Amino acid sequence: MKERLASLLTALCLLVLPFDAQAGRVITDSAGRQVEIPDRVERVIAAGPPASALVYVLAPEKLIGWNRKPPPEELAYLSPIVANLPEIGRLTGRGGTANVEVILAAKPDLIVDYGSVTETYASLADRVQSQTGIPYLLIDGRFANTPQALCLLGTIFGTTERAERLAKRMEDIFAETDRAVVGVSTDKKPRVYLARTARGLETGNRGSIHTEVIERAGGINVVDAGLERGGLYNVSIEQVLAWNPDTIITLDRDFRQNVKDKPAWQPVPAVAAGHVYLAPNLPFGFIDAPPSVNRLIGLTWLLHTLYPAEAPGKLRDQVRDFHKLFYQVDLSEADLDKLLAN
Repeated sequence: MKERLASLLTALCLLVLPFDAQAGRVITDSAGRQVEIPDRVERVIAAGPPASALVYVLAPEKLIGWNRKPPPEELAYLSPIVANLPEIGRLTGRGGTANVEVILAAKPDLIVDYGSVTETYASLADRVQSQTGIPYLLIDGRFANTPQALCLLGTIFGTTERAERLAKRMEDIFAETDRAVVGVSTDKKPRVYLARTARGLETGNRGSIHTEVIERAGGINVVDAGLERGGLYNVSIEQVLAWNPDTIITLDRDFRQNVKDKPAWQPVPAVAAGHVYLAPNLPFGFIDAPPSVNRLIGLTWLLHTLYPAEAPGKLRDQVRDFHKLFYQVDLSEADLDKLLAN
């Protein structure tokens, strides 16, 4: 079975990017846009943090700048070859700061965006590509499609062997998760609220890119805004009480430390039971921030957090192995202690 999966992944990574060799490398990206890319891609700008993480795990030597310069505590968990990259801002998402002059000065071969492929992002890609003359790819950032995204970029970058290794490990993590939660009945699955920011009142709608890793891990996202898919929402404590979560996953250390002392939050079942968990975030968030390939290890962490009896293996070993393969760093025991402290 493992050999069959490996051969299927090899085929995926080799065939995911068909193009006419006589016409050059003209591909159709995830938004249906026809983009001509160079034969060799050596210098890459990521349009936003999700794309930065994706490019980094596949080919850190091709990344030529950060959307946000990582602070020292994050750089300690990344390869030294990216430590001195400049901050160039971001093209997409809230707080876009990059401009055409900065992009042109960086002289990239390619701009990559990873995440939503709606008309808004396609229009931005068309505009930036028209203004700069630099090819701009949009890649579908849905969690389940992460292996395909790596295979696509692996073919573009000429790093198909590494893309295949990463895609294989991703599929293994997906399979491990599915096996662990398949026997858990719906009434036994945790009802989860994702608390972002120190107030804990920014959260992700059910089915959003910010919460899909929780849902893939078998958690029931209590936030339902009545939309098929959605993004981030600011909510009230009254809404949280009405949703009645028995588990809270938070991205904010201050919220985790102080929530038990906040009278308004004390009636929430998750707070009363002490089921408030701070997701690790070095070098990238395990759940979100950014919603990219880094969520794969978040899936493993969630299994050990939500289903400790069903989770396979030892979390420390799995985190160490993931960082070695994906981030190309060797974690010490002290590094792991800091990363998994909460």
